[in-house]
Amino acid sequence: MYRRYSESFKLKILSELSTGNYTKRDLGRIYGIQNSTINEWIKKYDRKDLMNTRIIVETKDEITRIKALQKEIEQLRELLVKKDLDHLILDSYLEVAAEKLGYKDTEELKKKLSKKA
Repeated sequence: MYRRYSESFKLKILSELSTGNYTKRDLGRIYGIQNSTINEWIKKYDRKDLMNTRIIVETKDEITRIKALQKEIEQLRELLVKKDLDHLILDSYLEVAAEKLGYKDTEELKKKLSKKA
């Protein structure tokens, strides 16, 4: 079933939506209209102010805190990369040591070293 709505009806719906007294869902129930239809009318009449938008209000303190947290995240990333590199270097040293000392692999060297400790 295809319904046609008059221009005045569409504008009436948008007007009611703009008052803030009704949501799209409310108007859909009252008039038997799909939310997607109302969204099409919003686009057609260029009423972006009626689309579901998220407004973020940030105070100066919040912005400062966010920047501090972002800086801390970056520092933690750098530390993690350094730790990973240190681990790779240690593994490389163990491989060379195991080879020079005549062990078949690093696990054998680690077992030998842990027994001595």
